[in-house]
Parts: sequence; structure tokens; C-alpha cells
Amino acid sequence: MADAKNVSNETKQTLVFVYGTLKKDFPNHYLFQQLISQKEASYVGTCITHQPHPLVIGPYGIPYMLYLPGSAGHQINGELYSVTTQGLVSLDELEGTSVGHYERRPVQVIMREQSDAEEGEKGSVVVVDAEAYFAHRSFGERMWVRCGRAGLDEYSLERAARDYVKKVNRPEGRSFLDEIEMFLSGTA
Repeated sequence: MADAKNVSNETKQTLVFVYGTLKKDFPNHYLFQQLISQKEASYVGTCITHQPHPLVIGPYGIPYMLYLPGSAGHQINGELYSVTTQGLVSLDELEGTSVGHYERRPVQVIMREQSDAEEGEKGSVVVVDAEAYFAHRSFGERMWVRCGRAGLDEYSLERAARDYVKKVNRPEGRSFLDEIEMFLSGTA
């Protein structure tokens, strides 16, 4: 007989909101493609954050949603995925949660439910609890100040993503946190 605890951990799903390089057509979406093919994730749909958050661009064109309650920001456009516990391990690794690059925190997003109404009418709005990767608290507020306390409402191919530098094209020998500190000090 299977252990109920292990079965529930294997099948547990977490909703994850992504707003940057993990979205469709962006450089790190390959990870979701892998997770989907391995049945570790599934696409839920497009959505927008319920509360406004600052969204800034850091070194190498990398986007950061900031957890700064009370700060000016925008409702951020993104995508929602349902991810298994093992899928979260892969996402956490990419996002550097163990080394203080990003931290996964709760976020509420708004999804529009499709209805059987007449064409042109919109479905009802649903607020959903999810998790998202925010800039680590050790540098989030400083990132906001460095970016002039001005943010974006979306990380788009046309605007922000054109400046993204893939990991293989970045200089070797420095940790990403060193790069962030250089960016924050204005030396990068």
C-alpha cells in the first residue's frame, strides 16, 4: 500500500505567477516546456496581479518584481502555471532561492473566467492565490531606489527583454549577487 503522505506530496500543485523570462517566448521558458513535458507543470492562463507591485529591470536586463507594500507600482501582467512540488524545486533552482537571488512569496492574481455569454462580453473576474518570485529582500528596496522608483507594468519583448543577457553570455568569475551589488552601487 502506498504511503498517503508521499502520494499527497507527489500530487500537490502550487500555482505560480511568472512575469519575466519564464513567460512564453522568453529565454527561460524552456524550463516550463521541460516541466510540462514531464507532467510537472501545466499552463493555466494569463493574469494580472491583484495588488500593484514595482517591477524593475536589473543587471543583464533581468526583471525583478519587488515586495514593497505601500510603494508605487503597477498591476503586473503575466502567466499562471500549476506546478508540482518537484517542479517547484526546479524553478527555485533556476531562480536562485537558496542563494538569495529571488524569494518565492504569496501573491494574488486576477484571472478572467470565460463565459458562455454573447461574443464580445467578458467573463467574471476571479482572484486566485498563487506564488511568485520576488527580488530577495536583501536588495529589493535598494533596487527600487536605483531604478528611480519607476517601474513597468509588463516585461515585454518590445521593451525590457531586448536587453536580457543570457547566462552563457555573462562574464565569468563573479556571483550574480556580486553583479547585483555592482549594479546597485552604480559601478555596473
